[in-house]
Amino acid sequence: MADGKESKGIIMTSVGGRYNVRITSADDVGFMIKKIPARGVFRSKNVTPLCGDRVTVSKIDGSYCISGIDERKNELIRPPLSNLDLLYIVASVKDPDMSDGFADKLTVLCEKNGVKPVIVVTKSELCPEKAAEVTKLYKNVGYEAFAVSSVTGDGIDGLLGYIRSQTGALSAFCGVSGAGKSTLLNRLFPDLHCETGQISEKIRRGKNTTRRVTLYEIYEDTYIADTPGFSLLDFEKFDFCTKEELPYLFPEFEPYLCKCKYTKCSHTKEDGCLIRAAVAEGKIAESRYASYLSIYGDVKDKKDWMK
Repeated sequence: MADGKESKGIIMTSVGGRYNVRITSADDVGFMIKKIPARGVFRSKNVTPLCGDRVTVSKIDGSYCISGIDERKNELIRPPLSNLDLLYIVASVKDPDMSDGFADKLTVLCEKNGVKPVIVVTKSELCPEKAAEVTKLYKNVGYEAFAVSSVTGDGIDGLLGYIRSQTGALSAFCGVSGAGKSTLLNRLFPDLHCETGQISEKIRRGKNTTRRVTLYEIYEDTYIADTPGFSLLDFEKFDFCTKEELPYLFPEFEPYLCKCKYTKCSHTKEDGCLIRAAVAEGKIAESRYASYLSIYGDVKDKKDWMK
């Protein structure tokens, strides 16, 4: 880049207020600028640059800086990431066992933020029947779902083919520590060399090996983020939704909405609720409905000013 020139780019890594930016402008496409600062004006506006931000990079007196941030499609607090198109929700069938409601809370987060969720059940070799059951459940909801084994390779080609079809997208893999997220990424994309760890035998949970969000360009202008593992407790930090919005964030509820006996049906205990009837008839999975009740309990007293 010539001095005084501005170029467009995408933030690939953020560490200690310094950013690695991949230039996407035609003249310098692919050029990586490392450890550059952002202008102080962002601090005064309480804006923190995030991985995934489309930015303007300026070169002044031989030094680079981020001088502009494009409007974001969405923004996640944890992992700190913006402009996400797809979220691959990674949960292991065993070691550690899949947490009740984990994937469902993430699908709600995706629906709220315009992100397409994809369910990935790892370690399928440990319990193939359960892996098949979970993927079938989410496929019935309407989501893409894959059962995979990084050990045997089962399901890897199918998942890789799907990822390759999502050209131009920014995707993230996230899940609790120990679910095999980084191991899976290494199996899918060996050149990434993501750091992996072993399960703690004492507490049967993974030691978090991914210490920061990092974007990897897997195809031209197509990116995947490796993100830190996190627990369900971290969802308290998310701005989920209001109780009125929540039913609309469960796609399988859609055929029954606005048709219940009571206009303001909460779908939790009312007689004449078509969603409760659909659960009883097996048309809506009991586990998904249990997640709805759990999230409803979290958001039912939330006011707009509390967001």
